[in-house]
Amino acid sequence: MFAADITRGWRANTVPTGFSGSSMARLAGRVTVVDGRTLWFPDVSETVRLDGIDACDLPQWAFDPKQHGDSLVLKPVPCGALSKAWLKRLVGDSPVVCRISAYSVDGALTGRCIAGGRDLAVGMLRAGWARVQGPSPVSSQYWKWQRYAMSARYGMWATYVIDPDEWRAKAVDRTLGRKPLADLNLLGEREQEISPPFLDARERPVRSDR
Repeated sequence: MFAADITRGWRANTVPTGFSGSSMARLAGRVTVVDGRTLWFPDVSETVRLDGIDACDLPQWAFDPKQHGDSLVLKPVPCGALSKAWLKRLVGDSPVVCRISAYSVDGALTGRCIAGGRDLAVGMLRAGWARVQGPSPVSSQYWKWQRYAMSARYGMWATYVIDPDEWRAKAVDRTLGRKPLADLNLLGEREQEISPPFLDARERPVRSDR
């Protein structure tokens, strides 16, 4: 319901031109997927964020806008966990090669990464489990994939969800035990739109008891 099975047969035009010949720093090897935008290279103890995209943090929740039965309560969708799961699926058993471009504000490396011939950021955008984050040298090339996912309502674009940057700024509890109701409260107060503008979500009460 929330993502399309689109990891097969889309290798064309997803590998950066001249990637292997770049003079910029490169990391290559097996990785551990930390979340929907972050990889860990254990052999060199380095964290790399996928350049040009953002995704829900692991504790973040989104909500299904469809009514289920007679319930008026929105069904929670674990967008952080689903984003991580999709990136793990894209990586699979393949080694990852990242062309490093910069450092993020928290000191992690950022770069454009491929696995199995696929640009991982493109894969996340196509599935709807990431959004374009910019400006960056690569983000301008990614908008078409975000528009594709938005038009098809894949991934987060099928939900009510708060922008990940706004979520990080406002979420007091960022533990994995975070309850969906906390994010439902943030949704009612949100300042930015990330999902299509569902007006009925705006009309929900501003606060409720946690």
